[in-house]
Amino acid sequence: MPQVVHLHGAHSAQESDGHAEAWYLPAARDLPPDFAVSGSAYREFRSRFAERSGLRWTPGSATFEYANDQRPCTLWYHDHTLGLTRENVYAGPAGFYLLGGDELPEEVLPGPAPTRADPPTASYHDIPLMIQDRSFTADGDLQYPKRYSGNGDGPPVSVPGFSGSTIVVNGRTWPTLTVRRRRYRFRLLNGCNSRFLLLSVAANATARPARPVLPVWQIGSDGGFLPEPVAHERVSLGPAQRVDAIVDFTDVPAGTELYLVNEGPDGMYAGGRPGVDFPPADPQTTGQVLRFVVTDAAGADPSVPPEQLRLPAHPRLGAAQRVRRLSLNERGSGGSTVMLLGVLDERGRGLPLRWSDPVTEQPTLGDTEVWEVRNFTRHVHPVHLHQVQFELLGRGHSGRVQPGPADRGLMDTVLAYPWEVTRIKAHFDLPGRYAWHCHLLEHEDNEMMRPLNVLPRGGAAAGDGGAAGGAGGAPTASTDAG
Repeated sequence: MPQVVHLHGAHSAQESDGHAEAWYLPAARDLPPDFAVSGSAYREFRSRFAERSGLRWTPGSATFEYANDQRPCTLWYHDHTLGLTRENVYAGPAGFYLLGGDELPEEVLPGPAPTRADPPTASYHDIPLMIQDRSFTADGDLQYPKRYSGNGDGPPVSVPGFSGSTIVVNGRTWPTLTVRRRRYRFRLLNGCNSRFLLLSVAANATARPARPVLPVWQIGSDGGFLPEPVAHERVSLGPAQRVDAIVDFTDVPAGTELYLVNEGPDGMYAGGRPGVDFPPADPQTTGQVLRFVVTDAAGADPSVPPEQLRLPAHPRLGAAQRVRRLSLNERGSGGSTVMLLGVLDERGRGLPLRWSDPVTEQPTLGDTEVWEVRNFTRHVHPVHLHQVQFELLGRGHSGRVQPGPADRGLMDTVLAYPWEVTRIKAHFDLPGRYAWHCHLLEHEDNEMMRPLNVLPRGGAAAGDGGAAGGAGGAPTASTDAG
């Protein structure tokens, strides 16, 4: 199987970003002679890496370098092979990459987190939880649909989305986590292909609507700490999004069993409330994530209660040099619906583009841009940009509705709601070839991905998604700070 690793959310040079066309096959002896052993960008990035580092990639491999020069945050890595990301990630190659630092004094937050040298008896209070959905055959093999017929008897077409029949956490189906009467930090990651999660801590695993019994205190998002802690009864997580959270079990009696439950839908998500706008996940299966079993405390808990935390302050991004107007689009194709990214035409309509079409998103190195992404589809799409962590400026039909407290941190994946404009601001400070795409993996693999080229100063842009002062016009300065 071809592979190429993308460290999702990282500030990486282009040759270490995991470009979708820089995949490679293992150096196997049984490859048919007519097989391509690498993608069209592999040689270019191999050469760039050798020039930068002096290291050469051996056949059937790649070596990447991560500078780790960003805020402490919860990153993750996964395969990013063009057209096969959905199947490769589903098969297993995905994991956490926790970037630490000294932004808060030791023991202010629950810890420690797992490390490689830990003995088997080590106990943790900072626990990464990768939540995914999977389906299995009767023999226990992973099961994924290859193709389906869009109209029942037509030709087979690509799978438009996937919902598994079980929930797995860190690779285990419906696990049990024993916790003490103290505070825990959980790095929540939605690692599903297409499933949206609505998570809460409940005393009953199957009662719906779920009745939360403990708040989930969010202290961070994709790119690090929020300005202040935010208490949730229910946490929303789209595919690829992360929530850095604290749950306090201090006042829960020993012997209590609690449940992390999911009320997101068992199909595509269009926003709204579970039980009102859509049926929640099956409470007997995909509505359950894991079970907590509470035991007695063992010593004092030195961490600070989440409602008393003072999180580090960071400056916001400065003025933008350009405003781009982009689109998420639906188009019928061969009996099915194809989702495509694109720009806006001169009348404000979506102009869909494919991966191979000329590049339209080409920021200049060092510039800050506002992207206005208009969703012309019926579904919520998690939009992911490579290389940058960005700020959410606004949502709604005008894109001017201010983000809520949980959306005021840095992120690399933002939820774009149907028929709304999602406005984000990003600073591009590394040159090269990157990408932006929908992180519903079935959409990403079926053309909902576009190149993102960061040009050096003085480079000639081939096109753009519009600029302040008129679609398709020349770049115009903007002082939009959101």
